Amino acid sequence: MPISIPTYDDVVRASERIAGVAHRTPVATSRTADKQTGASLVFKCENFQRVGAFKFRGAYNALAALGEHQKGRGAVAFSSGNHAQAVALAGQLLSVPTVIIMPQDAPAIKVAATRGYGGEVVLYDRYTEDREDIARRIARERDLALIPPFDHPDIIAGQGTATKELIEEVGALDLLIVPLGGGGLLAGSVLAAKALSPRCRVIGVEPAAGDDGARSFRAGKIVTIDVPETLADGAQTTALGEITFSIIRDLVDDVVTVPDKALVEAMRFFAERMKIVVEPTGCLGAAAAFSGVVPVDGQRVGIILSGGNVDLPIFARLVTPA
Repeated sequence: MPISIPTYDDVVRASERIAGVAHRTPVATSRTADKQTGASLVFKCENFQRVGAFKFRGAYNALAALGEHQKGRGAVAFSSGNHAQAVALAGQLLSVPTVIIMPQDAPAIKVAATRGYGGEVVLYDRYTEDREDIARRIARERDLALIPPFDHPDIIAGQGTATKELIEEVGALDLLIVPLGGGGLLAGSVLAAKALSPRCRVIGVEPAAGDDGARSFRAGKIVTIDVPETLADGAQTTALGEITFSIIRDLVDDVVTVPDKALVEAMRFFAERMKIVVEPTGCLGAAAAFSGVVPVDGQRVGIILSGGNVDLPIFARLVTPA
């Protein structure tokens, strides 16, 4: 069966579906960041989205698109945290029962929030168990819709609405830099960027320890790696999805990586200079620009800050200079 590849028209429909429910998040700027990079940077602050991350966009879009029978039966999802919270909240708002498969070592704040939104949490060991197998089994046993964190047309279309909003607000961009885990945000972002700002180059950024996307992009096929050890827990994926890879391969201009040290430096910058909390995964794009991994001098650059969900003790330890 051929895979269904979303288009920009799907992003537009998603935008209409989530209107008035998802936040139209703010766009922030920093003269200090511009001076340090020689660029004009605009930050799309998805750390201010509902559940504290962009994931709410895709989750609400996907659940809202279900048929009435399936909404009544419910949905199952698997996630390290942000998608988990997003599906749980979307389910609560749409009266769709949800079951969320989460790793035992997921940040406590994300597990607590998922339960707080009414999701039934099932924990697993990410190093010895397969979360997709667990989710598929539960979906079969309970007749639930399976809502994966990234490889789903409605998820991808929903995530693309963040970039749609950004370009509608600030105008055409020379460059858009986007965090990359499983590829839902990057795939949706590039659909929107290429439609609204055709000359805009789009670059995905992964943690150095989790470079499956960069390897896949260069090999022209999906490359799978072991679970990476990185501060960027939202990017601890082992492979891109079939749909996300297809879009990234065809439309994205490059995929690069940054070390965890650069993520910490970016977190500290946002806390000290811009007074905002951004989680390590959310700093991937900014870290690439700040560190020079992606040259930005002289360009109008959009950067997606994908989320702000980080345990406060960990945040304090990371941003406090040694």
